[in-house]
Amino acid sequence: MYAIIATGGKQYKVAEGDIINVEKLGLEAEQTVTFDAVITVNDGDVKVGGNVSATVIGDVKGKKVIVYKYKRKTGYHNKNGHRQSYTKVKIEKINA
Repeated sequence: MYAIIATGGKQYKVAEGDIINVEKLGLEAEQTVTFDAVITVNDGDVKVGGNVSATVIGDVKGKKVIVYKYKRKTGYHNKNGHRQSYTKVKIEKINA
């Protein structure tokens, strides 16, 4: 059984027991979150709607991305880095 959920402007295919990184939710560890934006659930039959409950494991940061700006002939260059913040969650139950 799997479900496709939408959170943070992205869609994720999840099953019970999966651990995924979603956009930062601002919740503490061990709290429960419910994803109501379930696009589809497949358990042999395809269903639309439902909800998915998950437990927050903690906050993590993604891989560093280097942004380098450069203008030729002017001596301008600017190097900047960015690390996106994520929330790691464990999928507990899919309710169709």
